[in-house]
Amino acid sequence: MNQMSKGEILTVGFMMFSIFFGAGNLIFPPALGQAAGDHVLTAMIGFLVTGVGLPLLGITAIALQGGKYIEFIRKMTYPWMATMLLVILYLTIGPLFAMPRTGAVSFEIGIRPFLSADNMTLGQAVYTAIFYAASYYLALNPNKLIDRVGKMLTPVLLVFLVILFAKAFVTPLGDILDATGAYIETPFVQGFQDGYQTMDLLASLAIGTLVVNAIRMRGVTSNRAISQVCLIAGLISVVLMSMVYGSLSYIGATSASVLGHSENGGQLLAAAISIFFGPAGNLLVAVIISLACLTTCCGITSGTAWFFNKLFKNKISYERLLLFSILFSFVASNVGLTQIITLTIPFLVGIYPLVIVFVLLSLFDRFIDWRRSVYRGAMNFTMVFAIIDGLNAASIQLPGVNEFLTAYLPFYSITMGWVIPALLGAFLGFVYSCFQEKPVDVSVAS
Repeated sequence: MNQMSKGEILTVGFMMFSIFFGAGNLIFPPALGQAAGDHVLTAMIGFLVTGVGLPLLGITAIALQGGKYIEFIRKMTYPWMATMLLVILYLTIGPLFAMPRTGAVSFEIGIRPFLSADNMTLGQAVYTAIFYAASYYLALNPNKLIDRVGKMLTPVLLVFLVILFAKAFVTPLGDILDATGAYIETPFVQGFQDGYQTMDLLASLAIGTLVVNAIRMRGVTSNRAISQVCLIAGLISVVLMSMVYGSLSYIGATSASVLGHSENGGQLLAAAISIFFGPAGNLLVAVIISLACLTTCCGITSGTAWFFNKLFKNKISYERLLLFSILFSFVASNVGLTQIITLTIPFLVGIYPLVIVFVLLSLFDRFIDWRRSVYRGAMNFTMVFAIIDGLNAASIQLPGVNEFLTAYLPFYSITMGWVIPALLGAFLGFVYSCFQEKPVDVSVAS
């Protein structure tokens, strides 16, 4: 069988949306809206580029490679660079940051309001134990993810979101105030950088591979058919995410006149829902947050375990890797949400440019053809400036270097100094390839 019904494709799209839509997707758009104020539309466009557009490109790139994206990265860069990049990527979206964040966020926003200070530590331990046990169960059989997530959890999540957004648009919280901070002068750029924190481009590599494998397990074997399903499902997913992001940012933009400026998007959303729905608000937000974070966690947990199972050449079973990830995430999630977010930012600033550059190049692979030096040149140049940006984000300053690059390198002051070097590296790689004989075909897609 090399076809899926429209209903099955819709289910795949729902699954993809539900796995993408997790902790960061709920808390960052409201915070953006509140800070951006009357510039919320411009800021949200920037956010959608990195929070929606790039993940779609990531899914597209994986579909075009027939799901064999890991092999493609290894062949087109250097083995050491590919392994380093992929290990950091999967650890970042897996047990180090994204997975613990799902448990921590869902507890902070959804469960904490129901607990007293005396019961907080025990309550968090009990809740996260249940949360990660459920994630383990859902991810234990990845071939059943489409049915469990796409058919069961996503429709419930969407119903709650529709109720929330209908209320927000019918009876807005308050007036939209003036923009604050970086959103005053550069709302698009700030929104673009805010989109990094969703981690969705990074997650798209894991989720895309997971979706391809799930589709194959349902009897679809043609790479062309798999690509079509992935692309259609990806469009369904990003349309839903765009609608959700826009609605959440609107809630944030109308909240400042009533709530003031909240410490984070989680507190903002919890307070807004309490105003909208009264005593039932806390229960509603608990359900929304828990479902969104649970579906994301089981997806990235499965993708991470699958990657390391392949990396270790099946010497450590998928089930055992899954258990290790779950147990580590359980412990890390009880450390605290603030610490998790703080530690995440330098890694994201350092790895995002590399992934962006490779995904964009891979979309034009049929034109680049065998010229792997284009990939290597672009990645080498990008890596230098990505490391510098990551060090700056970790407060490890390089004063002389920063002053020089700020003065002479375009976009460096807005943490996008890697753009020109990436283009230069790709051009030099192309020039270098013109003096080479065409090597053996490195394509991995059939």
